[in-house]
Amino acid sequence: MVGRKPLTFSKEYKDKILSGKKRSTVRLRTNLKVGDIVELHVGGEKIGVAEITDVSRKKLSQLTDSDARRDGFKNRRELLKALRKHYGKQISKEAEVHIIGFKLKRRTTINY
Repeated sequence: MVGRKPLTFSKEYKDKILSGKKRSTVRLRTNLKVGDIVELHVGGEKIGVAEITDVSRKKLSQLTDSDARRDGFKNRRELLKALRKHYGKQISKEAEVHIIGFKLKRRTTINY
């Protein structure tokens, strides 16, 4: 387990990740690649281990309702609202984002 890259989320996403409703995340930057095994961290708690299944790039303006549902949101509007909350002014319609797909391999709950 030493040396695994962390994939960190706000605590509000814990239940969606564990239930499988959240199977991707949108990030401004990433160094993750398909096949990487990562530790999932949510609000200071390690909740599991996942495999990166895909990494793609799109402009923020090109995100779809399908992208949003895979990310655990009802629609594109909800996803964009969450991204603006997390990134603030750093994110514009023309910003290029990375869509990181992941599959939960193992649950773990260790509090820090």
